[in-house]
Amino acid sequence: QAQLVESGGGSVQAGGSLRLSCAASGYTVSTYSMGWFRQAPGKEREAVSCIGTTWTTSYAASVKGRFTISLDNAKNTLHLQMNSLKPEDTAMYFCAARRGLVLGCAPYMFNYWGQGTQVAVSS
Repeated sequence: QAQLVESGGGSVQAGGSLRLSCAASGYTVSTYSMGWFRQAPGKEREAVSCIGTTWTTSYAASVKGRFTISLDNAKNTLHLQMNSLKPEDTAMYFCAARRGLVLGCAPYMFNYWGQGTQVAVSS
């Protein structure tokens, strides 16, 4: 049974940075595809970035060049480095996982989810 716990959210000014972490237990992250998703009030949950078992990565157009997804295999932890934050990045951020490969980066593709961590970016 996989368990995911996000941390690292907070409130920052536009242009600032945050580093989100997702500590995984119950499985080894290297054998799973993982991703970061976010949901703002009144909006559907959307993909931010995904990383596959072979370290292939994908990013939403809105965050490409600003966010970086990575895995720390030694600590069994997923990270999302967020730079040049914008007010429109404000949302609850979730990490998710699924055993094996996934062909895409969408919420329905993942079956293990963390509780979320709030990110608020002010102008």
